[in-house]
Amino acid sequence: MNTLRPGSSGDVVKLLQSRLAELGFPPGKIDGDFGPGTEAAVRAFQSSQRLLADGVAGPRTLAALGLVGDATLPSAISQVTVEKTCVMFPYTTRKNIEKHLPTVLQGLVEAELQEKPMVLMALATIRAETEGFVPISEGKSKFNTSPGGKPFDLYDKRTDIGNSQPGDGERYRGRGFIQLTGKDNYRQHGQAIGLGDDLINNPDLANDPVIAARLLCSFIKAKERAIKEALMENDLRHARRLVNGGSHGLDRFADCYQRGQALLKDI
Repeated sequence: MNTLRPGSSGDVVKLLQSRLAELGFPPGKIDGDFGPGTEAAVRAFQSSQRLLADGVAGPRTLAALGLVGDATLPSAISQVTVEKTCVMFPYTTRKNIEKHLPTVLQGLVEAELQEKPMVLMALATIRAETEGFVPISEGKSKFNTSPGGKPFDLYDKRTDIGNSQPGDGERYRGRGFIQLTGKDNYRQHGQAIGLGDDLINNPDLANDPVIAARLLCSFIKAKERAIKEALMENDLRHARRLVNGGSHGLDRFADCYQRGQALLKDI
């Protein structure tokens, strides 16, 4: 059974409607047309199961309904080619995309972030943070360095991200594809990808392309549900804020995401 969404029709939709009604979520007429009544019933069922209430009967919803046994989410990875990514990154050198795209896609597969919205979220984040499609270190700016002060001294006492002493700001400045910042993030996501405390002890590892890709995916995975809810409402500003904490790079993020939306098919 494929993913069913508004506009779907046929016997499979009748089966969905009948199952919803059986479980106490009446969709209206059992007519095989996925209309507003069926969408509302699907949303209500999803909410009852603490699933993402997007009104689309995908694998997880269909499995929760008992209609399929495999809850594996559809993957958009095979659609993401160098050519399409170049369209999403119109100002980026092609050779950088050719070099690093496979590593990023592999990281998404490993993190089980293969759905179209999350793939586009990752790529748009890279464009917002490092449009060159290479892992980089954060540069000095008025936002991280005081006038005449030591580099990144405004980060030194950022206890909200785990920094507590002079030198922490520079040591744990932004790095990688996502600009991972702060000692807490280096610890949490370093451990999440199996590095233990290696990233704390050697922060420059965050710029290794393979590690950078895995850190990007780990950070997004930790906020997956909130990001999906924002993207479901097409609230790109909030989705960006969930990663960046603000709206830095929002124009690049939105442009990349919207280009990708047009290039990749819904599955």
